[in-house]
Amino acid sequence: MSRRVFSALAFSSLVMAFAPLPVMAQGAGELVVYCSVQEEWCRPMIQTFERATGIKVSMTRKSTGETLAQLKAESANPRGDIWWGGTGDPHLQAAEEGLTEPYKSPKLSELLPQAVKQAELSQYRTVGIYAGALGFSFNKEQLAKKKIAEPKCWADLIKPEFKDEIQVADPNSSGTAYTMLATFVQLWGEDKAYAFMKALHKNVNQYTKSGAAPARAVATGETLIGITFLQDGVQQAVMGAPLQIVAPCEGTGYEIGSMSIIKGAKNMENAKKWYDWALTPEAQNIAIAAKSYQVSSNVKAVLAPESPRLDQIKLIDYDVAKYGSTAERTRLLKRWDAEVRNAPRN
Repeated sequence: MSRRVFSALAFSSLVMAFAPLPVMAQGAGELVVYCSVQEEWCRPMIQTFERATGIKVSMTRKSTGETLAQLKAESANPRGDIWWGGTGDPHLQAAEEGLTEPYKSPKLSELLPQAVKQAELSQYRTVGIYAGALGFSFNKEQLAKKKIAEPKCWADLIKPEFKDEIQVADPNSSGTAYTMLATFVQLWGEDKAYAFMKALHKNVNQYTKSGAAPARAVATGETLIGITFLQDGVQQAVMGAPLQIVAPCEGTGYEIGSMSIIKGAKNMENAKKWYDWALTPEAQNIAIAAKSYQVSSNVKAVLAPESPRLDQIKLIDYDVAKYGSTAERTRLLKRWDAEVRNAPRN
């Protein structure tokens, strides 16, 4: 990922003002959106699109892995029209399996290079809409009470003092957790990565369905540490929770949150209208009002002051094509189930 690009984005975004949403030609009809970001972001997106277009939107919110499974189950009779949000790897897998529709939006020229690359890798069956780095957060008040040194690296998370203190999502249902798995493999090689995750397993108190859930658990004191994308922790901290956000010292992976039109969509023209609209800076700026702090893909979108600066984080050269393939995901998850998920905790 180009750090200069994100640095330039951060600079330009801070001096921009929010622009009013353009009023699109009013149209009738319906649209079914499968949303894989937080409910708090899904809702204002849908409400704003409805006001701008007159199109009635029905929305289902599920994690990225769950939505991919739903697309597979419904492939003979698709019920959804557009899949918006969630980590890019499952979107690439859906593209590879022919579950999504090719579409070249006229807005592609306005997007960051990594977002366009996502479209090119998928033969234009998906596109990048935001980016975010993986990391973890901890509850500062709880850590002080337990008199434990602050964790700064991935390696710290397998220390015995963190037994039963960590939450992370299940990579079978969560794109966030699959990104974590793929990140560890790329950082250390496959065998060392699985050895690390088996050691981490002993410190995990719960595998959640949603990738953002561990940050909420840290905020409430339900768990000490949560592994999520950094923006999920930032969201909780902005709302007043005593969270400390950590970009791990060894380096970390990142997501290219994506959007796809579902193959066989019954409301295809309305799906394309959503697709084009969702790539505008005005639509992407809704993220800030929804307290979502990713880096948006349109170069003219505003970057919130609280958003993690990706140019200041040690990012690995994440192999989107390899780890976005169905075969690699299936193989890695099968090994995770066998060696990690079912391993003893003691």
